[in-house]
Amino acid sequence: MSNDQKNNGIFDKIWNLFSSIKLAVVVFSVISITSIVGTVIEQQAEPERNIKLLSKLFGDSFAPAAFHILDTLGFTDMFRSWWFLALLFIFASNLIVCSIERLPKILKVVREPIRPLAAEHLSALPIKKETVLKEQSGKVLEYASDILKRNGFRAAVRQEDGAVQLYGEKGRYSRVGVYVTHFSILLILAGAVIGMLFGFNASLQLMEGTASSVAYKSNGTTIPLGFQIRCDYFNADFYDNTDIPKAYRSRLTVLENGREIVKKEIDVNNPLRFKGITFYQASYGYAPGKDSVFEFKVTSKAGKKEDINVKFGETFTIPGTAVTGRVVDFSPALGADESGKLYTYSEMMNNPAAFVEFLERGAVKYRQWILVRYPQTWKVGDGIVEFTHLWGVQYTGLQVRKDPGVWIVYLGCLIMSVGLYASFFMNHARIWIQLKDEKGGTKVVIAGTANKNKLSFEHKIDKITNQLRVKGQR
Repeated sequence: MSNDQKNNGIFDKIWNLFSSIKLAVVVFSVISITSIVGTVIEQQAEPERNIKLLSKLFGDSFAPAAFHILDTLGFTDMFRSWWFLALLFIFASNLIVCSIERLPKILKVVREPIRPLAAEHLSALPIKKETVLKEQSGKVLEYASDILKRNGFRAAVRQEDGAVQLYGEKGRYSRVGVYVTHFSILLILAGAVIGMLFGFNASLQLMEGTASSVAYKSNGTTIPLGFQIRCDYFNADFYDNTDIPKAYRSRLTVLENGREIVKKEIDVNNPLRFKGITFYQASYGYAPGKDSVFEFKVTSKAGKKEDINVKFGETFTIPGTAVTGRVVDFSPALGADESGKLYTYSEMMNNPAAFVEFLERGAVKYRQWILVRYPQTWKVGDGIVEFTHLWGVQYTGLQVRKDPGVWIVYLGCLIMSVGLYASFFMNHARIWIQLKDEKGGTKVVIAGTANKNKLSFEHKIDKITNQLRVKGQR
């Protein structure tokens, strides 16, 4: 056997393998199963988090060994692993080869124009109806063409052997719907791979008033952003009398070369996008510092108002009075037990409260806890002191993502919807109507073929037959 014959034999075997539907089923099943594992196992996370998860599934004793096995096999960063990308490549190659193998035959059918059929061929078609109308064939021809047009068929007419034949088709390009779907899958896979190779998924914790030019992966790797992102303000709203957050939002500023480029307030469903990078509101936290600023709105009995910003231990004056206030204590979450004793029940800013000492001419006049969420605590003896915010103690937790392939994925999904619609809800239907004059009327033979949904097309033939009968009785 020559080398050319060996090469052709090997090539044919490889081609036959990749044109196999069985290979597609096997590879797709493997991708699906491994993706389930990759979804359960947190990707690119610290080992402790996955070991804690695995301990719930396999027990504390086996969890470290299970994590070691999964980590060795690449399941902790599965969607970037060489073997998962290889599976995607095999699946894509299988789709391409299957399409190349079968598409030319389909295109040949699509391009072949419909032609009139001889009487014996009409009688052999799987879907066929016959009826006799009272009018002559010339009259029937007029309204039969109109009926076909109203049912979506553009009819041509041929007259031969003493008979008239109308014939038409619709949905010829629905035959390529499955290949449009194949193409959309390839687009989605390409977009996903581009996102995996050239994008990133990171996080960033920004204290109020601070900026960063990098984000961080879960393993601590820094990702340069190419600009700075600053948190100007963070605030969380809670449902009444609960610690369940109703909404939390951050005011962010993008800076380039020290200049403010973009300002936006984001929340969970309203991210900030800049230069292909998206910042999502993901979490928040509490980290007090010496530079934190208490923000108050102070109103005197006479109605004078003033916005006041002070640091811990600094004093402020109630407008129009000699009374000064000074923050001497703070609780991020002030609560009371059954005996009425106050205590801090959380390290998060769930119910922030400032303990303010008010003095007049150097003597303590009164002391009071002032809570952000409880307006009844804002009334003090000489006016209203509204505690609005403690700036600089909360950080906003941002999810930072870049996915350059996302628009390719969106395009693939759009094309897939077109392909699926053509594949499942359209068919290539052909119809022939033969009209032949007989004594006292016209014999009508209606026949057709459809590549799928044949029962539905048979109902369509029945409908057209009934429309012809009704029209012929008028």
